[in-house]
Amino acid sequence: MERKFFHGNIQPVDIAQALLAEFNQGNLRAQTLGASDKLIVQVSTSPNASSGGQTALTVTIQSGEDGVIVEAGQQAWLGVAASLGASALSAIRNPFSLFGRLDDIAQDLENLQLVEKVWKVIEQAVKTSGASTQLSERLRRVTCEFCHTANPVGEPACLACGAPLGMAQPNACPHCGFVVTKHERICPNCKEKL
Repeated sequence: MERKFFHGNIQPVDIAQALLAEFNQGNLRAQTLGASDKLIVQVSTSPNASSGGQTALTVTIQSGEDGVIVEAGQQAWLGVAASLGASALSAIRNPFSLFGRLDDIAQDLENLQLVEKVWKVIEQAVKTSGASTQLSERLRRVTCEFCHTANPVGEPACLACGAPLGMAQPNACPHCGFVVTKHERICPNCKEKL
């Protein structure tokens, strides 16, 4: 499961609508379940698909602190693998039968790239709304423990009283947007090197 945090003025419904618009057509079907603060979008092969094997993917979108959290589950690809296997078996028996299965093969290859397509649509919707994996304005402030003045992240001392601000200043993982501390070398969310 892959998870990303997007900070900014974006709602789960914005991403859900983008996914529905992109994937509720052709051989794919998309549907939304849930409430406005937590939506689940299921993208799957239409039961009436004219070509290719069956696949499915679930995307969970929920409101988070200053933005949204998006999780994409594992893609169900056994139907696609079975369809590709049938094409290979057919080709072994009669190489000319591949011409009749070209649509199936093309659809299977397209279905194998479903996860990447979903993330591209999500990132485009996030970019369009002005949100990003960068920290939101609220999270870019560190509050002084002594005088409670908001200071920009990175300031070594409070602008108002001069007290040291410490090492607890937040950063965001450039890969998934998860808020991390300066001491962390690997993101606890996506396990990527910081």
